[in-house]
Amino acid sequence: MATVNDNYLKLKAGYLFPEIARRVNAFVEANPDAKVIRLGIGDVTEPLPQACRDAMIKAVEDMGDRNSFKGYGPEQGYAWLREKIAANDFQARGCDIDASEIFISDGSKCDCGNILDIFGDDNVIAVTDPVYPVYVDTNVMAGHTGEINEKGEYEGFVYLPVTAENNFTAEIPTKKVDLIYLCFPNNPTGATATKEHLTAWVNYARANGSIIFFDAAYEAFITDPSLPHSIYEIEGAKECAIEFRSFSKNAGFTGTRCALTVVPKNLMGKAKDGSNVELWKLWNRRQSTKFNGVSYIVQRGAEAVYSEEGQAQIRALIDFYMENAKIIREKLTEAGLAVYGGENAPYVWVKTPTGLTSWDFFDKLLQTCNVVGTPGSGFGAAGEGYFRISAFNSRDNVNEAMRRILDKFK
Repeated sequence: MATVNDNYLKLKAGYLFPEIARRVNAFVEANPDAKVIRLGIGDVTEPLPQACRDAMIKAVEDMGDRNSFKGYGPEQGYAWLREKIAANDFQARGCDIDASEIFISDGSKCDCGNILDIFGDDNVIAVTDPVYPVYVDTNVMAGHTGEINEKGEYEGFVYLPVTAENNFTAEIPTKKVDLIYLCFPNNPTGATATKEHLTAWVNYARANGSIIFFDAAYEAFITDPSLPHSIYEIEGAKECAIEFRSFSKNAGFTGTRCALTVVPKNLMGKAKDGSNVELWKLWNRRQSTKFNGVSYIVQRGAEAVYSEEGQAQIRALIDFYMENAKIIREKLTEAGLAVYGGENAPYVWVKTPTGLTSWDFFDKLLQTCNVVGTPGSGFGAAGEGYFRISAFNSRDNVNEAMRRILDKFK
């Protein structure tokens, strides 16, 4: 009989979001007349920008003409999209990122896991706590950890707690770590990082030969002009950081699938013989071998994001969701709950009422308000006693959900 990857057996019984779906489905089955409002999973609800739709329709027509038909595209992405990204998202902010350092993919979630293919099994890995579960679970699957303990922590990780007590800002490790996961604006807490904060991380990484995995999937939601949108705004970051971005939340591509990863060409790792190795070459080889690229049609849609019309339309989308976040913050505060985030991110991080665990609060909101959120404990041990509310929904649903919560908690 074929053997399996035993590392999968170390994973918690259920991934966070399928467990939420299981509980919600059971509730709906038992209460078929309940009008459940889902503010849990961070999936967008508003239509794709018109500029993107028009570009994809045109691309479909291209595929129907022998002269403009496209077969396999470059595994790294079409040059015209990579050049637009480099110019608008990086060079316009003073970041020295070349189009050749940008790799187009079908999702930053995939890239956050796939990037481990080019790193060894003996790295010491640091994650914030709470944290996006994909960072942890993909390392468990790859055999980079030991077993899980009673607190829900895996042996082998260096956990960096982020709580209200430290203003949701992870402290620099006191020991040497090799790989560091940072996400700003943060999922799930909605916290942000200042230039001073990121500079401290970059200085640490350069001094210790560490690599930072910087997840900037929510950078478009930053409203404070003093906050960095990219880690490459920090001097020296090209020597120590890989950045992940996505079109999912800013342009509504969760069901369309397009993202990017930046791997600077002067970024180095170390082989077992002690020699330096260019990580760009390894990632390029990995993508060329295991990935056939994002479809031409989708990449044309992503390119349209950078048109004048596209920029105006995604700005309107972002403003819409951030107004939702403002409503959520204000109403939950009015209900007497302590809230964080939601000012530079589409997530509001809520302290659960005294005496209620994260899952207790989940069940109470579901049963008494018919509202779904995400238990903070699902993001890590330090998330216990917190709860994430997503701003990704219609205005009517957000207003109705907040009305129900105010009725029960005020």
